[in-house]
Amino acid sequence: MTTVTNHVVSGTTPLPASSSESASLNSSAGSTLAGNFQSFLTLLTTQLQNQNPLDPLDTNQFTQQLVQFAGVEQQLRTNDQLASMLSLQQTAQSTQALTFVGKTAIVDGSTALLANGAATWNLGVPTDSNVSISITNSAGQTVYSNSYPVQAGQNQVFGWDGKGNDGTRWPPGQYKMTATATDGSGNPVAVTTQIQGMVSSVDLTQTPPLLSINGQTYTVNQIKGIST
Repeated sequence: MTTVTNHVVSGTTPLPASSSESASLNSSAGSTLAGNFQSFLTLLTTQLQNQNPLDPLDTNQFTQQLVQFAGVEQQLRTNDQLASMLSLQQTAQSTQALTFVGKTAIVDGSTALLANGAATWNLGVPTDSNVSISITNSAGQTVYSNSYPVQAGQNQVFGWDGKGNDGTRWPPGQYKMTATATDGSGNPVAVTTQIQGMVSSVDLTQTPPLLSINGQTYTVNQIKGIST
């Protein structure tokens, strides 16, 4: 007599996969859960068909498995969409950065390039002030200092011709400005400094892209304006 054994699956324990099923699952390892949704339903249906009549599948567990599967799939789809949005944003940043090449940009900073006998800074003060200016070279040596009345507002242009207080003409290079300000009553006033220079190149290998201005690098969001 031949005995036929009926494999009973109780609760939510899945049936053991055959060799062909294992090969199929391995071949689809790179696909998303959405692509395996039909296989997931087939396994659940098989569980229902082979459940122990004395210990049937809990419908709550069945529902929870469906909900968990849907939640994981939704999260994977969200991650894919966020990755796509990030890629588009990086492409937009690169495109925007390239449009600045050859243009004169204004950025926050205190170190300007002295070239062709001129270096330029932009000053910003909230009220009419007396601004004390000190300019140092790359070695930290003070090459020029003076005080000037500055009207309230942003982008108050200060130009230096490269001459020191004693009339010495300093060589081209990077020069740093330090500015302090006081109002008519002698109270300290916050003063901001910006520099401007031509965007000579863009490094697209960095994230975000880096713009080269006067030998220094800046990101797109550091640009405060484009000078015409």
